[in-house]
Amino acid sequence: MGLTPVFSQNESLKDFTQTIEGSKLEIEMVAIPSGRFNMGSPASEEHRNSDEGPVHEVSLNSFWISKYEITWELYNLFVNRAIDGNNDPNIATDVNIDIDAISGATIPYVDMSLGMGTSEGLPVGNVTQYAASQFCKWLSAKTGHFYRLPTEAEWEYCARAGTSTAYHFGDDPNDLNDYAWSYGNSEDTYHQVGQKKPNPWGLYDMYGNVAEWTLDQYVPNIYKSRKGTTVSPFEIANKTYPRSVRGGSYNDDPEYLRSAVRLGSNENWKMRDPQFPKSKWWNTDAPFVGFRIVRDPNVPKESKINNYWGQ
Repeated sequence: MGLTPVFSQNESLKDFTQTIEGSKLEIEMVAIPSGRFNMGSPASEEHRNSDEGPVHEVSLNSFWISKYEITWELYNLFVNRAIDGNNDPNIATDVNIDIDAISGATIPYVDMSLGMGTSEGLPVGNVTQYAASQFCKWLSAKTGHFYRLPTEAEWEYCARAGTSTAYHFGDDPNDLNDYAWSYGNSEDTYHQVGQKKPNPWGLYDMYGNVAEWTLDQYVPNIYKSRKGTTVSPFEIANKTYPRSVRGGSYNDDPEYLRSAVRLGSNENWKMRDPQFPKSKWWNTDAPFVGFRIVRDPNVPKESKINNYWGQ
């Protein structure tokens, strides 16, 4: 896809903390090594859905992913745009974007947390995939690094963290409470990020809390078209529905939090939106969907980069 490497794939990436000029908030980024893994679930896996197969090998380059889900306080930096004029004298040059040219999200007319709160450490919810991608574009402009949502394949690679079982800790959902907020323990609300145990790669809340947007169009049977080893698969989203969501949420039973589970977005997530046309920034009925971000060391050519920032 005409990628320009900022780092050689032979060069080992290291964890780092992304600062944001004009704010005291930071984003901890975890380095994920390149590698291959088996994507999807075998027919023998309990509660398996048909869109999880067949299992196929995927090869991925290295990247960084946020240790935690993006919080309301981070997302509100983008919504409010109060720090756009705070310029970083040491800004990176991986990408060069005019921050003034990035569309601003509309200010929500109701409490989009639906009463669950937007205080420190709570994950953002009720945002569309487009809004999450525009946050990534804005952050790219602020930092000079290339930020985007993870692909479905990258997300599952990180969730599995080198494992092949239903969950990264094994196949027994009774152990899920140690790692995730789900229907049985969440009291029907999301929780501060990072309260449960991390997975083997040091990532928190990959299962539950809020489900997470990925870059991809949701295509139920796409795995059947992949032969041999598929390199960095990504289904460009060119239709509003359905788009791919991963990880399950505080509102889901354990079987929907397995590493291989896939979900497509739907129009009911905007059911109570009175606007016409419906908001491209906010859902009204999906506080259970948020996101985390990826920093990609391979920057697409200018003609391709908007495929990664939403349509």
